[in-house]
Amino acid sequence: MLIEIPQKLTPPKPDLTLPPQHADPHPQADPTGSRLRGLTLLALGVVYGDIGTSPLYAIRECFKPEHGLTVTPANVYGILSLIVWALIIVVSIKYIVFILRADNRGEGGELALLALILQQQRRDGDSRRRAIIIVLGLIGAALLYGDGLITPAMSVLGATEGLKVITPRFGVFVVPATLIILFALFLVQKKGTAKVGRVFGPVMAFWFVTIAALGIKEIIGAPEIVLAINPLHGLRFFASHGFAGFVILGAVVLVVTGAEALYADMGHFGRKPIRLAWFGLVLPALLLNYFGQGALLLRDATAAENPFFLLAPRVLLYPLIALATLAAIIASQALISGAFSITKQCVQLGYSPRVTIVQTSTTEHGQIYIPEVNKALMIGCLLIVIGFRSTTNLGAAYGIAVTGSMAITTILFATLARTRWNWSWARVLGLAALFLIVDLSFFGANALKIIAGGWVPIAIAAVILTLMTTWHRGRGIVQELLAKGSLPIELFLEDVAKNKPYRVPGTAVFLTSNPEGAPLVLLHHLKHNKVLHAHVILLSVLSAKVPMIPPEEQITVTDLGEGFSRVTARYGFMEKAEVPSILTRAREMGVVSELRDTTFYLGRERLIIDDGKRALAGWRKKLYIFMSRNSRTATEYFEIPPNRVVELGAQIEF
Repeated sequence: MLIEIPQKLTPPKPDLTLPPQHADPHPQADPTGSRLRGLTLLALGVVYGDIGTSPLYAIRECFKPEHGLTVTPANVYGILSLIVWALIIVVSIKYIVFILRADNRGEGGELALLALILQQQRRDGDSRRRAIIIVLGLIGAALLYGDGLITPAMSVLGATEGLKVITPRFGVFVVPATLIILFALFLVQKKGTAKVGRVFGPVMAFWFVTIAALGIKEIIGAPEIVLAINPLHGLRFFASHGFAGFVILGAVVLVVTGAEALYADMGHFGRKPIRLAWFGLVLPALLLNYFGQGALLLRDATAAENPFFLLAPRVLLYPLIALATLAAIIASQALISGAFSITKQCVQLGYSPRVTIVQTSTTEHGQIYIPEVNKALMIGCLLIVIGFRSTTNLGAAYGIAVTGSMAITTILFATLARTRWNWSWARVLGLAALFLIVDLSFFGANALKIIAGGWVPIAIAAVILTLMTTWHRGRGIVQELLAKGSLPIELFLEDVAKNKPYRVPGTAVFLTSNPEGAPLVLLHHLKHNKVLHAHVILLSVLSAKVPMIPPEEQITVTDLGEGFSRVTARYGFMEKAEVPSILTRAREMGVVSELRDTTFYLGRERLIIDDGKRALAGWRKKLYIFMSRNSRTATEYFEIPPNRVVELGAQIEF
């Protein structure tokens, strides 16, 4: 007898491969000494790859012929001033100082921030504002997926295009080399961010030291270039160029791409190592290199063709191209790691079907690998490289996703600061206005490129958003139908006491997402099999909108009488729920549950579309059914011994 429980009857589940009660899923809150140095080095390799390789193309893109900018001292100073203040305002002040404070018990990213806000919004009871915030948070997360597909393609293409600096004849190898490198990069993801970071960290540290040294060499010849830090140069640039100056922001924003991944990856390494790496090495190195490129342009205007590589003496050009290629490969890692983190949060918060989440570190539970996401990113990146074939073509698609996500992060942060931290309106509006002026200016400049290719990340984000909202809504509808099909537990137990069905030895565990009534799978079992086990456990695994639940609060046990017990397990959205481990802990609390004598009953629904029910559009119902059939089974996800599982199926019209 086959009965199916949706991949829902076991609610959004946690994930982490180690028993949650045995480890903290986040890096030490205040690491010191060798621990801090190690995490900082890992952060250099995983978090700062993207923003650290921006000098390869940022200033070059600003002086592209299509922008109509000549290489004059005023323009060089103006562009440099915009770059410097973009790094200061967007990265140093907004993300490093403020946004990293908005951690949800150690986790960062759009969805962790959204969950943090919703904890307060639920208490406030404002459903309309809550709905708006949810939509904004999901759009921001979806935009990051779009950026996660484009960034690896852009970074690696930008690096391999250095082959043309050696000789134009090597141009034919750019696309094939990019495809091979990207394929290899995604192939090594299963090794985990810790192993990847151990390789990437030292390389990026050497990269930052190298680009700083190249910049210093030119600054010595024109030390006045550091005066570009004066924001008046940027204001004069806007005043003299008008709308053309605004359009340039679409290229200037390249210096801050990767900042959003910095926040998304906070759960991997912690706030302190990320801040130390930025202020201790990354920011100084970037500023020195940008100033060095500016000084080179003052000396030789023709260097605008490729100012980064022309900083190096001819004898060092070949090693620099090799190092730049390695750094650009590493740049892709920040977005890939961020995509893994966001997907895990989507699963736990109910916006994604269950997926395979592999814990890749025995000490840092934020370091994970998701093969389904890795495969999708790989295919998407390879298709984008084949379709666009150069950074010049791909440049039109680059930036709009990350700038949109930055603006949404600002809005969510302002909401959090006002509703949860009780900041004054003056403080909230002042800070939000500063950040939004910058964010929306960058977004507006990139929006001008939608027709030329900016539609690509928007289309990707739209697809992701549709999948997330369809899953969340469909899942809610199915759970409502399951709840209607259940009985109040009191009535069920009264019937058991009255009719006294035959009881067989052993324990039966019925998984249910509803911690209230008698689940449908239990009713079906009794109806068809006419027996009950001597001990019956109604097990609900619930996900909270916080990354972690203290171990002493995770498991609650209620004796219902008649040999029935209800076990409710609550985990945070960055924890792993394993049913055998839950039962072990429940046994310590008096529940009878020997694994060798236990049978697990799971429900599996066969979903039938009812055109008369219009809670969800027909095409979205089909999409939901497709996702449900392809999600990971509850048996696999909760690590239930498959030889002890009985599935009971039911047909549900929705």
